[in-house]
Amino acid sequence: MFDIRKAGPEDAATILRFITELAVYEKAGHEVEATVQSVTESLFGPNSVSQAAICERDGLPVGFAVWFFSYSTWQARNGLYLEDLYVTPDQRGTGAGRLMLRYLARIAVEKGCGRFEWSVLDWNEPAIKAYEAIGAEPLTEWTRYRLSGAALENFAAG
Repeated sequence: MFDIRKAGPEDAATILRFITELAVYEKAGHEVEATVQSVTESLFGPNSVSQAAICERDGLPVGFAVWFFSYSTWQARNGLYLEDLYVTPDQRGTGAGRLMLRYLARIAVEKGCGRFEWSVLDWNEPAIKAYEAIGAEPLTEWTRYRLSGAALENFAAG
């Protein structure tokens, strides 16, 4: 029914479409700066630290995932961090998202990772319920911080 495969440069336009659809769903469509060229370079170029997979149903792309390996000093092991997972609205509830999560969990186990982590917006109840259904637990003790844009550039400049 579904096939999940490693993405390649030929998938950059599809990945960008999914990135944009996800951003719109998350009420942040105006924040997308990615282009086909930047997706190609950042995911498939020689300096890429990220990987991507495409989920297909009957040969048509219906979702994607982008991840990278993080590191836990306490475990002295890599972790797998899921940056984004997206399934098209018409395929939600079909098990495609769960299959992609399992695909990534298997990669994490095969690579000896101590953790498989991701973030979810606090209002995204369907995703939260899906994550809890597979046994994932929210972290309540940690707050993520971010420097980006002008704040990042200003801080770096001193």
